[in-house]
Amino acid sequence: QVQVAESGGGLVQAGGSLRLSCAASGRTFTSYAMGWFRQAPGKVREFVAAINWRGSNTNYADSVKGRFTISRDNPKNTVYLQMNSLKPEDTAVYYCAVNQRSVWNAEPNGDEYDFWGQGTQVTVSS
Repeated sequence: QVQVAESGGGLVQAGGSLRLSCAASGRTFTSYAMGWFRQAPGKVREFVAAINWRGSNTNYADSVKGRFTISRDNPKNTVYLQMNSLKPEDTAVYYCAVNQRSVWNAEPNGDEYDFWGQGTQVTVSS
């Protein structure tokens, strides 16, 4: 079993920045690829960003490319999502997830992820 916990959400004005953190525990952190997903009210969950176990491969949704950056600190068992130039349409609950099946990939398909956090709310005001 892997425990996943997100933090860092909050309320920010459009154009502002936030950094989300996600800690995963239960196995060696380098055994996982990691991903961020989000779900806005009334919408389906969507992929945001992913990173492989080594940090050498990343993947982003088109809607966040150039604004968001995913990174990981393996000694700290933590993955980050730096979000800049935030827009009201970025408002959602953001979820961190663990992929232990294809650790060399930065997988955008949520079905490939095995463990999920409880989510952290990000609200961007206009």
